[in-house]
Amino acid sequence: MKKIIALALIFLTLSCNTFSKKNETREENIAVSNETPFVWEAANIYFLLIDRFNNGDKSNDVNFDRTEETAVLRGFEGGDIQGVTQKIKEGYFTDLGINAIWMTPVVEQIHGATNEGTGNTYGYHGYWTKDWTAIDPNFGTREELAELVEAAHQNGIRILLDAVINHTGPVTEQDPVWPEEWVRNDTACTYQDYESTVTCTLVENLPDIRTESDEEVDLPPQLVEKWKAEGRYEEEVAELDAFFERTGHPRAPRFYIMKWLADYITDFGIDGYRVDTVKHTEEYVWQEFRDIADHAFAEYKENNPDRVLDFNDFYMVGEVYNYGISSGQEFDYGDRKVNYFDDAFDALINFELKYNAREQGLDSIYTKYNNALMTTFDDHGFVNYLTSHDDGDPFDKEREKPFETANVLLLTPGTSQVYYGDESARTLVVEGAEGDANLRSFMNWEEVESNEETQKILEHWQKLGQFRAAHPAVGAGDHQMISQEPYYFSRNFDHNGFNDRVVIGVNVPRGEKTIKVSDVFEEGEILRDAYSGISVEVENGQVVIVSDEEMVLLEKE
Repeated sequence: MKKIIALALIFLTLSCNTFSKKNETREENIAVSNETPFVWEAANIYFLLIDRFNNGDKSNDVNFDRTEETAVLRGFEGGDIQGVTQKIKEGYFTDLGINAIWMTPVVEQIHGATNEGTGNTYGYHGYWTKDWTAIDPNFGTREELAELVEAAHQNGIRILLDAVINHTGPVTEQDPVWPEEWVRNDTACTYQDYESTVTCTLVENLPDIRTESDEEVDLPPQLVEKWKAEGRYEEEVAELDAFFERTGHPRAPRFYIMKWLADYITDFGIDGYRVDTVKHTEEYVWQEFRDIADHAFAEYKENNPDRVLDFNDFYMVGEVYNYGISSGQEFDYGDRKVNYFDDAFDALINFELKYNAREQGLDSIYTKYNNALMTTFDDHGFVNYLTSHDDGDPFDKEREKPFETANVLLLTPGTSQVYYGDESARTLVVEGAEGDANLRSFMNWEEVESNEETQKILEHWQKLGQFRAAHPAVGAGDHQMISQEPYYFSRNFDHNGFNDRVVIGVNVPRGEKTIKVSDVFEEGEILRDAYSGISVEVENGQVVIVSDEEMVLLEKE
């Protein structure tokens, strides 16, 4: 990572520093400050499907005559950008301790529906792109996206959008296939080796962008026709000309898309991209995208100095399906291994935690992830999850263990990814739904507002989330067990003059609790248990807390 230097110097050197490689350790990315720094390795990310979270504007629920009957949970349900902004302004995410929001793609989706054998399906999820340069009106407008980013930044929340470079949307009567020099649509992936995973279509009728090609291609005729009808053809072409002249890249398919995705950085000031289907695209593509995204982020900061949230670099997290931290930094295709962290990603999504949570005790999990973060990934990170939009085998599918889910996810070292409704035990089994549709029901706001048990679950997630957000030690600090029975441990984050120390107890006895803290806190220090709200003084190297809670979250008051 690039070294954080004095603020004034950053403003002067921001552009020229953009292209330096992220080869410094994460310790050097934390400025000397008395304020709590934001550290991506310790972030608490909230992942939501825009269409399924909150409907802020019912007038945009139907567009492009998307009125065909669909299979259960396979159509647009009304959630939109404005709905997310409403929840930001209401403080929902702040109360949950969320400091970054990852949203599914906002770009314009195919207009027609496909039939996957289970009934009609629209592109409600955002991954079926028709036009990378436009926001789908079902999701909202450019003005609404700008308002969302501004509202998030005012509340100390970073915004991650979702980048898809691997494929277009499916072909329908309303959505013709892109030209052959842009896509392949006749070679299905068999996932036997590198080539049969990368140079192929993921599924039938999902045209694969020829990301390996350096051949110059013209714009797809359907985009030319669309832009002319919308009165913006000349503007789009002029911007493309300027991009290719500046970069020197060939007018190959992947570079068009990279330019269009970079526009969301320079136009809106988003803080990062979660990148889709990483292992299905050549690794050098992501190195190229990294450079383009970094340049765009530097340009935004230079042009908007009053809107700079912090001095972290642009964040890129990749989805390498089935990657786990036990593999180290490499992903094994069988015939070759690839390191996607190399000059590309800050983190990869870790698909492994749900298995660890089923098979191992808490300290085994925490110790394993601490060792990985402090050694194998000391200059990068990983994003942990227990529930997601396309993982049909989540940790707690029946939502029987929402408290345990929080304890595992929010206290495991590394970045945490809360999937919308984890905090409210939103159902993951829907009558009549098939496959991943079960994972994508509308957010259960009625239960959040009126169900007593749901509110107890939410309160637990809020307390842990706020503690995590306040203390980078929780996600990025060094883990040390204090005692196994009852289970107490410490986390210590000490970098470049900033020190953060916490002691945590999980599944501890109710009533009086005597906790040894001499290795973490000094004699006479006043500590606060953020879970119960009780304050105590360190005496003889320990504290005594009397509460009815089975959790302790100790911080210096």
